[in-house]
Amino acid sequence: MSGTIVTFGEIMLRLKTREFERFMQSPMFEATFGGGEGNVAVSLANYGLDARFVTVLPDNEIGRACLGEVRRFGVDTSSIVLKPGRMGIYFLETGSNMRGSNVLYDRADSAICKAKPGDIDWDKAFAGARWFHISGITPALSTSAMELSMESVKQAKAKGLTVSCDFNYRGKLWKYGKTAIEVMTELVKFVDVGIANEEDCQKSLGVQIPVDVTSGALDTAHYEALTARMLEVFPNLSTMAITLRESRSADINGWSGCLRDAGGFRLSRKYDVTDMVDRVGGGDSFAGGLIYGMLTYTDMQDALEFAVAASALKHTISGDLNRVTVAEVTKLKGGDTSGRVQR
Repeated sequence: MSGTIVTFGEIMLRLKTREFERFMQSPMFEATFGGGEGNVAVSLANYGLDARFVTVLPDNEIGRACLGEVRRFGVDTSSIVLKPGRMGIYFLETGSNMRGSNVLYDRADSAICKAKPGDIDWDKAFAGARWFHISGITPALSTSAMELSMESVKQAKAKGLTVSCDFNYRGKLWKYGKTAIEVMTELVKFVDVGIANEEDCQKSLGVQIPVDVTSGALDTAHYEALTARMLEVFPNLSTMAITLRESRSADINGWSGCLRDAGGFRLSRKYDVTDMVDRVGGGDSFAGGLIYGMLTYTDMQDALEFAVAASALKHTISGDLNRVTVAEVTKLKGGDTSGRVQR
């Protein structure tokens, strides 16, 4: 399998409370790094693919520590730009039972928020590439980051790359005067593979299908209609994948996915996550698994099942990054959910 997968977006310092503590319940936070497209790049590198992460980091000790952490997983960091500025931070309080998790952002004026078209050498970034992945988070950061995101997808399409986008909607970020729908309905014109949940489709792209995500059970017929509507509204999309989360509590979720392409609608196996470790990064692990699956399997059902199994495993791992191998995902995809000790 030849060709590099390039991902572009913000990566942040992640400060998480210990175990299930509230913010400032104790004076200690766990410090790691995480961010959508960086998480995807690490997943792909763990699967043995050539992955290149593109971002703008602050030219200081924290930025260089982040660069080193990404590089440690085998991700190509040669197109990461270091500039004056600060690193974005997000604080995470992990929920339990009926108390949901909470995320607070401190990312205004980060180095990538100030980045603008022309700051990244896309000829270098896309050299030898076959696939480009972005999300709806970076365009939400600032006017200049939105313009840089639009430049990236236009350059990728001009070079003939397959473009995937996780349409992540983050209501806390769209503060610079443009709405998500204004921006994302333009960006999606350059996308081949869409990835989302039901809220992303509704709030980022304005595609409305009545879906109740609060009841703890999902009617898959609604998602069959939603994927059909997405391909109808955006005919340039060749594939639309949606993650299906049944949130029974902060600790117990049902997890599955569906996908529609020219071959029709497909629904995955469902996994019951009964002892949640960390759900942050679940969508990113699905995206990484789907990209791997689409590049590896000839059957799109297999690609979808790999993505869902990979992301189910992520719920058992603390931190943003999905630290799993192809063998582990394939084992779960094959039906082994025993969790037995491996000796």
